[in-house]
Amino acid sequence: MTLKSRLILPVLFIFSTFTIASAQNKLTTGVWRGVLKTQSGNQLPFNFEVTTVAGHPQLAIINGAEHYKVPDVKITGDSVFIKMPLFDSEFRLKLDGENLTGNWIRHLGDHDTQMPFAATPNTSWRFLRDPQTPAFDVTGRWAAVFGEGTDGRDELVGEFKQTGTRLTGTFLSTTGDYRYLEGSVSGDKLYLSCFDGCHAFLFIANIKDGKTLTEGTMNSGLTGTDKWTAVKDANAKLPDAYSLTALKPGYKKIAFSFPNINGRKVSLSDPRFKNKVVIVQILGSWCPNCMDETNFIINSGYYKKYHQKGVEVVGLAYERTTDFKKSQKTVAQLKDHFKVPYPLLITGYTPSKGDPMKSLPALADFKGFPTTIIIDKKGNVRKIHTGFNGPGTGEHYTEFVVEFDKLTEDLLAEKG
Repeated sequence: MTLKSRLILPVLFIFSTFTIASAQNKLTTGVWRGVLKTQSGNQLPFNFEVTTVAGHPQLAIINGAEHYKVPDVKITGDSVFIKMPLFDSEFRLKLDGENLTGNWIRHLGDHDTQMPFAATPNTSWRFLRDPQTPAFDVTGRWAAVFGEGTDGRDELVGEFKQTGTRLTGTFLSTTGDYRYLEGSVSGDKLYLSCFDGCHAFLFIANIKDGKTLTEGTMNSGLTGTDKWTAVKDANAKLPDAYSLTALKPGYKKIAFSFPNINGRKVSLSDPRFKNKVVIVQILGSWCPNCMDETNFIINSGYYKKYHQKGVEVVGLAYERTTDFKKSQKTVAQLKDHFKVPYPLLITGYTPSKGDPMKSLPALADFKGFPTTIIIDKKGNVRKIHTGFNGPGTGEHYTEFVVEFDKLTEDLLAEKG
């Protein structure tokens, strides 16, 4: 064998080994089952689908009717990095054969949290491979109570649809819904979960008689826990969303001046808002219900339809940090994801209790995110809407869209 041959063979061997390893380090296409592990040891499952687009892997996280696309997936050797499109969170994983193991990491204002994660390909079931025949059908509306005692109780409305053992639905609260939940009914047990890059929810309850849910537990993220019960009630409903937040007595207007993501100050007194109907979104890039509201404004056609008729929209962002550069990054991510055409302002305040009221002193109170302030052509606050029930709530979302369109039309018809 010549010297040249002796040099070429090792190179070919290394190249072929690298090629084989690279070929092996791919995500199996199809439906996977992922499981997050809470601090208490409970397993929070969800499904996602892996596809290949232009030679690159992409995910779609499955929660009921929602398939949430996650295009930012990178594979380096046996490491897999998945960056969620919103909410500043990511997965850092290792390929173990065809399986994945690692952590889901949330980047908060001043620290990170992480949950152990594992996923298995070719697995379309969520909670149980072979659920028992359901003892009851829980389809319908439920009056739910979360928490215990008189001070720690929250009244919510559950909306469920059961088809065989498959269960979908959501919970509605005064500050928004729990988005798309999916799970199973097995025997006399109810299971629901959701994961969207921010929300990581797990609900379990006993079905007592088809009309009562007992011994309910809820896990939220790594450490959040709560207890809940519910009774079937076709008339269960929440308070009017326009009745929960108000201005202080004697106030008719609000005022603000905050920088946009480029650092330029934007004020409600700017000429662009004069003699216009103005929709003020109080939001955060960390808030899934805020994202649903933003999606409604942009992708339902609301902004395109009404902006040309005299409606302006402005978003006030309350991020988890007061650091402008960190907030700039997360708000820019939100703006780019939804292609937001209107100003998003960085308030410099956080979502902590009391901060929104400090930044907008005319507010008498503040219940939660999102909150939407509707201002008429004269600059007077006409309505304040607390929370947002998104498309996962079905008819509730449809009713809101009709109602909000009518309110907008009525205000546009008024003289400035």
